[in-house]
Parts: sequence; C-alpha cells; structure tokens
Amino acid sequence: MFQTGVINHRGELEFEKAGYHVDSAEVTKRHIYDKKSFHAKLHEMGVDELVIKPVMDSLTDKFIYGELLKSVYEYLANNSNLEEEVQRSVKQIIWLADSHYTIHFSRDTHISERVIFPTSYTERKGIEDARFVKFTDDDGETTYYATYSAYDGYAALQKLIVTKDFYTFEIKPLHGDGTQNKNLALFPRKIKGKYAMLSRIDGISSYIAFSDNINVWPAPVKIQEPKYSWEFIQIGNCGAPIETSEGWLVITHGVGPMRQYSLGATLLDLDDPTKEIGRLRDPLLVPNDEEREGYVPNVVYSCGSIIHNDELIVPYGLSDTGSGFMTVNVRKLLNKILNN
Repeated sequence: MFQTGVINHRGELEFEKAGYHVDSAEVTKRHIYDKKSFHAKLHEMGVDELVIKPVMDSLTDKFIYGELLKSVYEYLANNSNLEEEVQRSVKQIIWLADSHYTIHFSRDTHISERVIFPTSYTERKGIEDARFVKFTDDDGETTYYATYSAYDGYAALQKLIVTKDFYTFEIKPLHGDGTQNKNLALFPRKIKGKYAMLSRIDGISSYIAFSDNINVWPAPVKIQEPKYSWEFIQIGNCGAPIETSEGWLVITHGVGPMRQYSLGATLLDLDDPTKEIGRLRDPLLVPNDEEREGYVPNVVYSCGSIIHNDELIVPYGLSDTGSGFMTVNVRKLLNKILNN
C-alpha cells in the first residue's frame, strides 16, 4: 500500500488524503523463464533432482508458464501413487513458476488505492518488509526496485519488485547464495559497474554481494558482526544505503536483550562498501513505553529513509501496530559515527 505526502519548510510531514477505494490489479503471467537459472533456484529450494530432471528435460532453454505446466502434468500422468515428498517437490516447481508475474493498475487510480496483495502461493501468508529504492543506472535511467520476503507460512522466498511508473509492477524471485534468509537492500546505483546489495544470510551478521545481473547474487561477503550490547543477537539493514559525502549511510537494526529491536547507523566506504568506516556505539532509536506494546512487542523497525534539507527522515514501524517518523541532522549523525 502506498501513501503520498509533502515535507514542508519546517521539516514536517503532511500526508495527502488517501483514496476511498482499493483497486484490484490485473495479474498476468507472461514471463519467459531461463531453464538454467530456474533449475538452479529449484536446487536452492531443496527440490528433489529426481523430480526436477524429468520435468525440465522436455523444456527448451527458454520456456513459458504454460509449457512448464504441460511438462508437470505429463510427469504426473506418467507417475501415479507418488510419495508425499515427491508431491511436495512437484508443488514447489509450480510455486516457483507462480512467483513470476506482472500486475497492472488502472490509470485512473490514486496511488493510495493501489495495493499489492499476495498473489502467488509462495507469498500466501504475507508480503513482508518491502525495501524500495530509486535506482539510477549508469546511463541516467531511473527504475524503482523493492526487495521483499514472500512468506508461505514455512519459509521466506526473497523477491524483487520492478516498476517505473507505480502502475505496472513486475514481480520475480531472486537467486544465488546472497539471497538466502531475509534482509536484502539494494544500493541506489552501481558500484564499479556492478549492482550491490546488502543481506543477512546467516541471520546474525550483515553481508554484501555484487553482481552483473540484478536477479542473481553470488558470493556474499561478511562486512559487519554484532558488536555492542543492543545488537548482540543480530544486526541488519533498515533499507537501501544513502549516498553522502562521507560514505554510504546505512540505517541498521539491532536485536539485544529481551529481543528488543533498536535502530542504529553505519557508514560504509563509497568506493568499497565492504569496508566499514564506523557505526554508532549507542542506538539511534529505541522503543519507548508506548511503542513497546503490540503484535510483535518491543520493536522499532524501518525499511527505508531519505535525506531532505540536511535532515535524515526515517519512517518506522512500532511493534507491528502503528508507525511513526523520526528526524536527525545528517551532519551531526555523520560526525557522531566518524568520532566512534
């Protein structure tokens, strides 16, 4: 769900009135699948090769959704009384294919009326933690990307949203070792000719991966481990890094005692973001008494922030119950990080 607003001259957020209706998007499945990458993703998901091979063998190097379904149905027709584990593998093949789709909203809708609902089986229990970023390519072309976790009630599949106009959204899964677990955040531009993305593949520490292909993320490198008491269980990002004169500013979250989620800040080198310049010793934001109670208690969490008039503006969720905003002077924040 999207909401628009204006930041006034005093740094205050003024939200525009939301629409009265929710638009139902048209869903299409016209994706052309690459056999090699599709096969590799099935391996990542732990699908039995004895099921993968007969289904994939009849497909060409490039195939469409209907061709895959035909191959699956032929496999089922030729193999009766399948064991439960084999049936599950067949379902996973279809689930992966279903996770590629495009949605289209009517041109006469207000942006607040455009809601991206779960569509594929892999996200039937939720679309979580979408981290949007305005990405500028080397040729100046702008695209909006968002990474998110598709949750089916058992496991999370990392996926990518692509849009240029917020009317048409292409949805597809992400591949590679760098996409395991959750917490993916794309940098807003390429670094030395490659896409760059933060992740947390082990559920504890922060990693970075580089790629020529925005859909495939190999060889993640660890760049941060929990260091201070407020982040000693795990550390992760809170959205796309922001470019500043001093380095890449990354708002982080840390999990400490009593599983309290707090926000922090890290600075990474502009040319080599595998290098940490510094991080805050103390949290930038912790849940106060009113923010501790909720569906997921004791949590403040963010999926993105912006800089406006030298102020960092961070929207954040509080205990999965409400949302708020915080602001902090960028220069003071950078100085604090550098002094640490």
